[in-house]
Amino acid sequence: MEQLVQQIEAYKQEIAAFIPANAEELEQYRIRFLGTKGIVKATFGEMKSVPNEQKKEFGLVLNAFKQAAEAKYEEFAHLKEGVATSADAGLDLSLPAEPHPLGTRHPITIVRNKIVNIFERLGFSIAEGPEIEDDWHNFTALNLPENHPARDMQDTFYINQDPAWMLRTHTSSVQVRVMEQGKLPIRIICPGRVYRNETISARAHCFFHQVEGLYIAENVSFADLKQTLYHFVQEFFGKDANVRFRPSYFPFTEPSAEMDVTCFICGGPGCNVCKHTGWVEILGCGMVHPNLLRNSGIDPEKYSGFAFGIGVERLTMLKYQLNDLRLFSENDVRFLKQFQDVI
Repeated sequence: MEQLVQQIEAYKQEIAAFIPANAEELEQYRIRFLGTKGIVKATFGEMKSVPNEQKKEFGLVLNAFKQAAEAKYEEFAHLKEGVATSADAGLDLSLPAEPHPLGTRHPITIVRNKIVNIFERLGFSIAEGPEIEDDWHNFTALNLPENHPARDMQDTFYINQDPAWMLRTHTSSVQVRVMEQGKLPIRIICPGRVYRNETISARAHCFFHQVEGLYIAENVSFADLKQTLYHFVQEFFGKDANVRFRPSYFPFTEPSAEMDVTCFICGGPGCNVCKHTGWVEILGCGMVHPNLLRNSGIDPEKYSGFAFGIGVERLTMLKYQLNDLRLFSENDVRFLKQFQDVI
């Protein structure tokens, strides 16, 4: 221990006599004495070789040595501050800052907001509901009782079976919840995300977005449905958009139809999006089935209504002439930046 103490006293004398001429010499001093591999840290490592009864005494010597080394460095720290000050003096604070990149709305959000805005101008209000649904609201109340073959069309993600809870396969469940409140007439749209266990491809995904609509009042007809959807298509795609209705089947509407528009990606000759037909289905629709009204406590003899469901991704692909639905969920900044100037 005596030899260590003598070595420390020699270091303290060297520290006391040290007067740096510039910041470089001060930095060399810091590295030599206070660095991670410096003398102070190495000397502290000698504590393990000191007998236990002498550790307290040697610890006091070590602390005094460390404090002396640090005090000398702090005494001349202004040399390093002077270097920083002279470097800062060369800054021109009047120069413009680096541009900060702006974020953008996702194309799905842009199209969904446009759809909602069109129907809001027609008097529809927005209704929302949970993404985890029970069997009643997602299937049974929509005229799909247990073992109904139409359930096979849904490819459902079940959370558990008893009782049955699932990720909703459509936002029609929100319509049921609104109808159960019994406040008529009803004129709502239900935007939201839905889930189906489908193979991911350029045309399909396991999650996507819908905007469903419902109008229930007295004397509502199929002509009201057609004119509402014609107006929507012209507002969204323009006055020159060509449309067609095709008979279809949905368990919650009768009669039912699907609405197609000319494929804006290929212009008609055919592509992978329109399955080489020149037409793309954009929504399903129909008159609300009387059973659906009864399940929600509404008298089908007095009230009638129509419903429709729009696929937001499908409209987005047509609007911006995109040929792969998977682009929407890959979060590729190069893709998303294209919509920076879109309002």
